[in-house]
Amino acid sequence: MSHTILLVQPGACPQSRTFCDYESLNECMEGVCKSYEDHLKKLYPNKRTIKYEIGQLFDFIDTMRDICCLVYQKTTRTYAPFNKKWIKDKLYVMLRSAS
Repeated sequence: MSHTILLVQPGACPQSRTFCDYESLNECMEGVCKSYEDHLKKLYPNKRTIKYEIGQLFDFIDTMRDICCLVYQKTTRTYAPFNKKWIKDKLYVMLRSAS
């Protein structure tokens, strides 16, 4: 369990910056998926169920101006930054193990 902070800037406007913090990396990755699912619900408000593929999730992540994770490192008592590619790698592993 490593505390993780997700930093997101969806658009070009600096005021679109936001963050969320999670008790674990896995919770953070689930939060990224939920963010995409919320986006889909806004796009398709009349659909009862929405399915998507991992490539579509990755495309959504790629549209963001910036997204990164700060993951707490117990040994150094600091937060290490991880980029968009790393996030997609972690999502891939998480979703693959869930299926």
